[in-house]
Amino acid sequence: MIKRVGYIGLGLMGKPIASNLLKAGFELTVHNRSDDAVQKLVSLGALQAESPSQVAEASEVIITNLPDSSDVEKVVLGREGVLEGASEGTIFIDNSTIKPETARGIAVALSAKGVSALDAPVSGGDVGAIAGTLAIMVGGPREAFDRALPVFKAMGKAITYVGESGAGQVAKACNQVMVAAQMVAMGELLMLAQKAGVSPVRVVDAIQGGAAQCWALDMKPKRLFKGERGPGFKAYMMHKDLGIVLDTARSYGMPLPATANHMQLYEAMLQMGMRDLDNSAVIGVLETLVGEELEAAS
Repeated sequence: MIKRVGYIGLGLMGKPIASNLLKAGFELTVHNRSDDAVQKLVSLGALQAESPSQVAEASEVIITNLPDSSDVEKVVLGREGVLEGASEGTIFIDNSTIKPETARGIAVALSAKGVSALDAPVSGGDVGAIAGTLAIMVGGPREAFDRALPVFKAMGKAITYVGESGAGQVAKACNQVMVAAQMVAMGELLMLAQKAGVSPVRVVDAIQGGAAQCWALDMKPKRLFKGERGPGFKAYMMHKDLGIVLDTARSYGMPLPATANHMQLYEAMLQMGMRDLDNSAVIGVLETLVGEELEAAS
């Protein structure tokens, strides 16, 4: 039975996930580039490591949650990385959203040392990370998935084994196709209602019970109506993820015309200085195009 878990990358998502692992009773070792999140978790009972290799030495399961493919490669395969400290039989889990081919390459490198790798990106935003209700989509060896299941259950509720290495990242790419579409469509419908002189609040109330119902419509409008556009899930990360989606589709000769248009809107967000806002704040680009701002709910 797994007792010792390590977590590397304590950002908006990683910090609450790590906290939930502590609450579930795992002996937790953490590492992060900045120290504030580390000290918060240490105050809750975690142990601090000075490098990814030290996390690996102390852990039966090592988890990363990092911004991009190159970051995961560096932390796992670089100097004082996970590969240096991991021992045979260890399980490596990556909660990051990265390229499927990168996940497969890391899995091959780790397997040479007897380490099983699971690509396990998550969905559900900071709300799901805090509540421990994330959706987790997993690729890699089935035996490793079965062993790591108690760890996954401390992090999320919808835990799905998708297939071999890279399959979790393919599932996350598909997830982000839908998420981007929902965010853009939501912004368009809110602005259309307002431009037509109808209350966007009442429009949302009217359509939530029908075919338009979705997670984005359930979670995001209430914050937008209050003028709250902080993350959540940052716009620049949505932009990065859509780049992965389009690169992956390109490698299979697959056109994604709608996703390409959504990518342009998130690119505009970055150019307009909104990179650190929530991905739902893409409505700000539409506001600029329409020439008016979404009115706050009275």
